[in-house]
Amino acid sequence: MSVAIDTNVLVRLLVRDDEAQFNLARQLVEQAETAGEPLLVVLSALLETEWVLRSRYRLDKPSIAATFARLLETDGVVFEHEPTVEEALYIWTQHPGADFADCLLNARAAQLGRARFVTFDAGAAKLPRGELLVGTA
Repeated sequence: MSVAIDTNVLVRLLVRDDEAQFNLARQLVEQAETAGEPLLVVLSALLETEWVLRSRYRLDKPSIAATFARLLETDGVVFEHEPTVEEALYIWTQHPGADFADCLLNARAAQLGRARFVTFDAGAAKLPRGELLVGTA
C-alpha cells in the first residue's frame, strides 16, 4: 500500500467534524492495518496538525499531547521518525510555555546528533540543548 497521509486526512481522523471524510480516512487506516503497511505521517504534517488543532479547533496543549500520544500507539499509523515525535512530545509536556514547533525542531536536531539548538527565541532557548544566540554585532 505504501501511503503517506496529508494533514487534512489526519485532522479528519482526530476531530471527526466531517462524518463522510472521517469514514473514508478510517477505512484507509483499516486497509493499511490489513495490508500490514501503516500509513505514514511525516513530521511536517504532524506540525501542521498541531497548529490546526490549536488554532482552528481551539484544543489545549494537554489535549493535543494526549491525542498525539494515542496516535503513537495506533496500529495502521506510523510517524516519519517516531523517536523524534516521542522526544518532542516529552519536551513539550515538560515545558509549559513551549511551542510544539520548537520542541519538534529541537528533538529532531538532537536525533540528528546535534548537541546544541541555537536560537534567537528566548522561549526555545529554555528547552534542552537550547541556547540563546547573543553577542555584539
